Amino acid sequence: MREARLLPWSSPEGKTSYLITDDRGGRLSRLADIAEATRLDMGVRLLAHADDMLPNATETQLRFLAERLTEALRDILLVAESRDRKP
Repeated sequence: MREARLLPWSSPEGKTSYLITDDRGGRLSRLADIAEATRLDMGVRLLAHADDMLPNATETQLRFLAERLTEALRDILLVAESRDRKP
């Protein structure tokens, strides 16, 4: 039985997207792999930036940073959920 892969993006309506395929190396699967890797890399880079920025950040900078870190965490949790579902 084929399993649905949770994709690291949503539909234009904001709904969760899944891929059902027998071709694990297919074009859409590879695109999802790249999107996941990119999100993880962006999270690592953002965390390093936050470490450098925190000691002297203004209130405005801290708010912006908190918003970006929240977005990155949301993306990374989606990647983790997606990978947990893989066979």
